[in-house]
Amino acid sequence: MAEVLVLIDHVAGQVKKPTYELLTLAAKLGEPSAVFIGGADGAAGAAEAVKGYGAEKVYVIDDAQIKGYLVAPKAEALAQLAASASPAAILLPSSAENKEVAARLAIKLDSGLITDAVDLDESGVATQSVFAGNYTVKGKVTKGTPIITVKPNSAAPVEKAGAAAVTPFEVTISDAAKTAQIVASQPRKASGRPELTEAAIVVSGGRGTGGDFSAVEGLADALGAAVGASRAAVDSGWMPHTFQVGQTGKTVSPQLYVANGISGAIQHRAGMQTSKTIVAVNKDEEAPIFELVDFGVVGDLHTVLPAVTEAVKAAKG
Repeated sequence: MAEVLVLIDHVAGQVKKPTYELLTLAAKLGEPSAVFIGGADGAAGAAEAVKGYGAEKVYVIDDAQIKGYLVAPKAEALAQLAASASPAAILLPSSAENKEVAARLAIKLDSGLITDAVDLDESGVATQSVFAGNYTVKGKVTKGTPIITVKPNSAAPVEKAGAAAVTPFEVTISDAAKTAQIVASQPRKASGRPELTEAAIVVSGGRGTGGDFSAVEGLADALGAAVGASRAAVDSGWMPHTFQVGQTGKTVSPQLYVANGISGAIQHRAGMQTSKTIVAVNKDEEAPIFELVDFGVVGDLHTVLPAVTEAVKAAKG
């Protein structure tokens, strides 16, 4: 059975949930092999983590020549590994950085690329939500090694024992790949909430909040959810751009999406309408968001959300 390479999504060796989802999808196509790019000190922990989700091998690529630069060195490293392992496919978690890595990798391998897939079947056919979420299409790479980026929360991780045999892989990064260097970085302030694109529940606010996100944040914290915002809220300066959900922000696909004071413009819908269950709270019963939702509440979010928050806390005991 041919290998399927899965790029491990991690922070300082701590493996993130999308990796487990990709390993589950990779098992449909072949034998999952994880790829860890990072410091040697984090490799053992990452290997142990992916071992429980079916990874038979863990290729470890030391990031000494990669960190401190933009995406080109990572694409070169994956291309060299692909040339050695001859995988049946290469899967990456869908993010802005990984989509650029995937694009560069596709050129290097002269292969087809599919981005933002939401499902994969055994024959390699990928399902995508396209044109602002108005259409669902299926596609398949017909040339070279299929390279596919998959949106977080697209599959339920399935635990399965794997050997997770650690295999160091040496790479040589060209000088040309090091022409764009990161000269400064600042860690994002921790909020204690899950990452927006990976969260199982997202509670978002829009223009209807009037700039007061306390009710939105209160419900999010009660549910253990991430906080999102519409473009109107971000443009008004009420929330940073990193919270924006929509066509010009982040695309999310949680199990539950709660839209509060958001009209439902197509640009926002494009970033959240693949959510499994959608609930909206809006004073305007004619708001377009109600055309999309599973459950709708016509009312003032500043009254509705605190009541829901108290009910959630009471249910938790």
